[in-house]
Amino acid sequence: MTLAPLNWTELEALTDFQIDTVNGPTNAQARLRLFGHSESDVRVTLYRDNHAWCPYCQKVWLWLEEKQIPYRIEKVTMFCYGEKESWYKRKVPSGMLPALELDGRLITESDDILLALERAFGSLGKGMEDPQVIPLRRLERLLFRAWCGWLCYPSTSARQEQHSREQFTGIVDKVEFALASTPGPYFLEEFGTADVIFTPYVERMNASLYYYKGYSLRSNPSLSAWFDAMESRSTYRGTQSDFHTHVHDLPPQMGGCWENGEPQMLINKHRVDNGPWFGLPDVTYPEPGNARQEALYRVIKHRANIIRVNPADDALFDQALRCALTRMMTGEDCVPPPGSDAALRYLRDRINVPRDMSIYAAKRLREALEATAALVGDRQGTPIMLKHRRDQDPALFAR
Repeated sequence: MTLAPLNWTELEALTDFQIDTVNGPTNAQARLRLFGHSESDVRVTLYRDNHAWCPYCQKVWLWLEEKQIPYRIEKVTMFCYGEKESWYKRKVPSGMLPALELDGRLITESDDILLALERAFGSLGKGMEDPQVIPLRRLERLLFRAWCGWLCYPSTSARQEQHSREQFTGIVDKVEFALASTPGPYFLEEFGTADVIFTPYVERMNASLYYYKGYSLRSNPSLSAWFDAMESRSTYRGTQSDFHTHVHDLPPQMGGCWENGEPQMLINKHRVDNGPWFGLPDVTYPEPGNARQEALYRVIKHRANIIRVNPADDALFDQALRCALTRMMTGEDCVPPPGSDAALRYLRDRINVPRDMSIYAAKRLREALEATAALVGDRQGTPIMLKHRRDQDPALFAR
C-alpha cells in the first residue's frame, strides 16, 4: 500500500515526545542541569562544543552527570565546523574546549577540570590521583596513541598495516586484562573515574576502526561487557554517539582517517553509510518504544532549517521529507517527488547523534529516509567533507 504524505499538522499529532532537559535524563539539548536542586545552587558552567563531538567535553559532561552536580552549559563552535565565537575567544584565548567555570574561576584541560571538580565536590568512585586510577590513566593514553598510529597514518604496505594493527591489539590485550581483573564489568570494583576517562576515545575507537579498518572493538569479551555496562547507565546513553556520526566527524578532528581497503572494512563501511543500521555494534541495549516519536519531534522542531539548508528546492524537499516521516510513523511506503532521492540522502547523512536525537531515533529516521529515497532513485547526496564539517552550521541546530 502506498500512502499520500501526511501534512505537518497530521504529523505533529503522531508524537507526544517530551523530555525535561533540566531535571530529566542526560540529554544533549540542555542548557541548564539542576537534578532537583535550585538554580541558586549552580556553581559550575561547562563550555562544550555544540555538536557533542569533542571527546574531552564528553568526559567532563559525563562526570558532572554521574555526580549530579548542578551546572549551566554554554555551547561553543569547534573550528572544524565553523568560526569560534568571539565571546569565547575573549574568555579562553586559546579557544580550547572544554573549559569550566567553578565559583567564577576558569579552568581548561579536561584532567585539570576533573581534579578541580573532585576537590570541590568529591571524587566519583576512586579519584584521578588514586593509586589504582593512575596506571589506568596511563593505559588509556597508550591505547589512544596506538589507535592514532593505526588510524591516522597511511600504511605503505600490508606489513606496515599489520604491524600497526598488532600494536593496537597488543594494548587492547592489556585493557582486557585490566577489565578481567575486577569482579564486575568496570575498570575497578565499581563504576568511577577510570571508566569516565576511557569512555570518549574507546567509543570513537569502536566506531572508527569498524569503519576504516574492519575491526570491532566489541569483539573483545571484557570490552564488550564494559560497553554493555556503560549502556545500562542513562548518563552514558545521553552522551553516546553512533558509528555514522563518529566516522564522519573524526577526519577533520584527527587530521585524517585512513582506510585499509580490506574486504571486511569495505562491507562495514557500506553498511554504516547506507544501512541497515540496526544490529551495528554501536549500541546493544533494547530500542526504546518512543524512538520514532523522538525522531519525529526533533525533525518537526527544526524543520524550517532542515528544509532551508538542504540543496534541493524547498517545496520539493518539504514534500519528500513528509513522505519519509509518513513512512517512519506508519510503516507504509509514501512515494516522494521525482528527483528527491539525493535530497533525502543528504539529510540521512547529516543526522547528528546525540546533538539531534538519540541513537535509536536516528536509526529509525535514517532507515525511513533511505527507504523513501530508494523509491525514486539511487542518487546520493553531496558527499560529506573530510577537511572540515562546515556543512554542520551549529547556529541552526543549537537547541
